[in-house]
Amino acid sequence: MTDGVTDHDVLVLGGAGVDTIVYVPELPLPYADSYMVPAIQSRAGQTGDLVSLGLAALGLRTHHLDVLGDDREGDLVRELHERHGVGLTTVPSPAGTKRAVNLVDPEGRRLSLYDVSRGDADDRFPEDLIAKLAGASRHVHVSITHPGALALPTIVDSGVTISTDLHNWDGENPYHLGFAEHADIIFLSATALADPEAAQRDLLARGRARAVIATAGSAGAFLLTRDSSRVRHQPALVPPAPVVDSNGAGDAFVTGFLFGLLNGSDWDTCLRYGAVAGAFACTVPSARMEFVTAATLLAS
Repeated sequence: MTDGVTDHDVLVLGGAGVDTIVYVPELPLPYADSYMVPAIQSRAGQTGDLVSLGLAALGLRTHHLDVLGDDREGDLVRELHERHGVGLTTVPSPAGTKRAVNLVDPEGRRLSLYDVSRGDADDRFPEDLIAKLAGASRHVHVSITHPGALALPTIVDSGVTISTDLHNWDGENPYHLGFAEHADIIFLSATALADPEAAQRDLLARGRARAVIATAGSAGAFLLTRDSSRVRHQPALVPPAPVVDSNGAGDAFVTGFLFGLLNGSDWDTCLRYGAVAGAFACTVPSARMEFVTAATLLAS
């Protein structure tokens, strides 16, 4: 940071990797010896990549930091960021770049298979690097991938605001709580929660968060803030084109919401921007890196 002017609006920490997309006739997929499926495609773009690129497409100055392997998958991630003009700082990981297989049905629903071997318990972000990049940013969005949790105290010490996405947290897993307790803004999916509102209230009571947003697919999104007991509800929006793929819809919601937040919008406007971005993402095939624009959000 120089004279109070930041180099980045948002630093995205973690969540870089490569997905292999397989379009299947239905989910769950019944057992069979074989299936004939459309073209199977591997492309860079896991949660941190999609948030980074989505924020940049909205005009926010964005930088991404993660561990990457010296492998073809790591090259795909580097090429993706270079193509979209998003800065990327990488730390070498001997275990290789994170990978997953996503099964997508005709309604756009997704089932993700994560390769847990692509992570090294000894991976670390250098503390001085974290302090430098966080200190040069207005906001840090932390993905719940290793070794992000270890960097949280340094990010908090920098004084920057923090968001995180707990994805399909079950309301109990302590790993996710480690991220939630350091964040100012918490996103999560309601998919695995028996009582989403109770989980939101619990998260507000536990840590420093001032807002918790639960996305619930066709039921929309629900926001609870520390300064109000009222639950704000944003209904799901009709996508502007046929739904083809839900991959990245949650990440897109995050980008729309953060765009509003960092531009001083009120909570209801942030929710609406998130819903617009998420609906747009559902109309884009996974292999095509296309993101909602600021003009579309501002016109919503």
